[in-house]
Amino acid sequence: MHVDIDHLRQWIGNTQSDSEVLRPTTVRQFAATFDRDWPSEVGAEAPLLIHLCLAQPIAPMSALGRDGHPALGGFLPPVPLPRRMWAGGSFAFHGPILVGDEVTRTSTIRDVTLKEGRSGALCFVTVDHQVTSNGRTVISERQDIVYRDVPPPGAPAPKPAPTAPDGQENKGLIPTPTLLFRYSALTFNGHRIHYDKEFCTTTEGYPGLVVHGPMQATMLCQMAADLEGRSPTEFTFRSLSPLFDDAPIRLNADSDGKGLRLWTARPGGPVAMEAHAVW
Repeated sequence: MHVDIDHLRQWIGNTQSDSEVLRPTTVRQFAATFDRDWPSEVGAEAPLLIHLCLAQPIAPMSALGRDGHPALGGFLPPVPLPRRMWAGGSFAFHGPILVGDEVTRTSTIRDVTLKEGRSGALCFVTVDHQVTSNGRTVISERQDIVYRDVPPPGAPAPKPAPTAPDGQENKGLIPTPTLLFRYSALTFNGHRIHYDKEFCTTTEGYPGLVVHGPMQATMLCQMAADLEGRSPTEFTFRSLSPLFDDAPIRLNADSDGKGLRLWTARPGGPVAMEAHAVW
């Protein structure tokens, strides 16, 4: 499929901003989704990465694309490749979000690039997000989005990646459809790959529902904070392969002398997401 990269790069510098008050109910719903117990009273420090559930784009049903995402060509460039995934990103934490604060997220398209992968064209869109809490800058985020084509029928399967090891610290998780649905609802994410199994298996050719990249990043970041006993100052991550609801997930962590190296994987499978936390 032809991708006019010069046209798409006209979206560089495009910005949008939205705000939302972090209410105690949202914190309780977030905690329930992750089976955690976090303080939710006004003035309490909010859980790490709850900002991914706040001030998200809101599009009417008539403005959604085939995959349930808002149709492209508004804030994000109209990349003609049908598959869209959260490829990775980074967070720099400058201070806590407090329950009851007004959280504002200002987003800017930083870059649009085109590369050639084993399965065809890959288009990367880099978005910067600045998050404030009652006017205080609390998070600087970089988000990497990748777009790719659907492999043609009969295309050779990719070469298997090495099996991921278990970390010194690890724990298991069952990615049930209910968990994926709840996280989609919290983030107002209409992407059908996370809740519509027929769409996943028939249209997209996946073996099951796809586990959210942001949810994996949230679980790894929370694991890092639990192990260290405090929130990291920086957290970076990269998605290497998808996880589905057809197998358990393991969250892993090892100390590397500079911080914590973390990763997700299914039993016997490759690293799905790798991350690094520093303090």
